[in-house]
Amino acid sequence: MVLLKADCWQPKAKKMYEISIKTLFSSAHQLIGYNGVCENLHGHNWTAEVFVRTGKLDEIGLGIDYKILKGHTDSILSKLDHENINKVVPFDKINPSSENIARWLFQELSAVINTNNLKVFRVNIKETENFSASYSDESV
Repeated sequence: MVLLKADCWQPKAKKMYEISIKTLFSSAHQLIGYNGVCENLHGHNWTAEVFVRTGKLDEIGLGIDYKILKGHTDSILSKLDHENINKVVPFDKINPSSENIARWLFQELSAVINTNNLKVFRVNIKETENFSASYSDESV
């Protein structure tokens, strides 16, 4: 009987750097079809956390400058800031849940910053300190 090492069947892990930023925005929303008070228009001071991954650093040792990542994130979120999110495309057609906002920000930001080397990995949207939802691409 031949015993194999436990790790011989596992794929090699890709070495990655993970860079993150956190930013805030304020807006109102209502969850259509929700059975409770959240169906009423109400507001939050939201927190957005963005995580990007890269396998390679630039010539000065950065994966991406924090200011650039935050600038792109804030630019996208400015569409929601101090707005009724239900009136902003695409949330005029889909519920502006934390889950849907996380996916939307992930997709919008990916279109702007993703390269062969740098990818948005996860976006976390917090309605409150205790409640959040994330959207990620596990293939990154």
